Amino acid sequence: MSINETQDEIIAEFSDFDDWMDRYQLLIDLGSEQAPLDEAYKTDQNLIEGCQSRVWLQADEADGKLVFQAESDALIVKGIIALLIKVLSGHTPDEILNADLYFIDRIGLHEHLSPTRSNGLLAMVKQMRMYALAFKAKKQ
Repeated sequence: MSINETQDEIIAEFSDFDDWMDRYQLLIDLGSEQAPLDEAYKTDQNLIEGCQSRVWLQADEADGKLVFQAESDALIVKGIIALLIKVLSGHTPDEILNADLYFIDRIGLHEHLSPTRSNGLLAMVKQMRMYALAFKAKKQ
């Protein structure tokens, strides 16, 4: 499934809910469904700077595609990183670098997050793109 197809699926899923409390619950549920990150990856090197909560992000390469795993100590943040993983994991570095992550605005996530959570969201996206850039550079 392409990045845009996954984003459209997420937009459809979130549009089922009008109330933001229900959307937050969906985020929490998504985070809860995510497999826990192996303790070996919970290192300072994998900790994302700029997040108020603690968020660890691990990136590995498999068959030319990046596979992300993450963990957070905050429920909503764990849901946000789960969404980003759902959209970006399993794609090539170029696909990740060229992706327009329009689902963030379309589901209203950006406007319903506190400024510190919004900064954290941007930091997560930036870190995922940095991994893509690093893997791309390593291949050349």
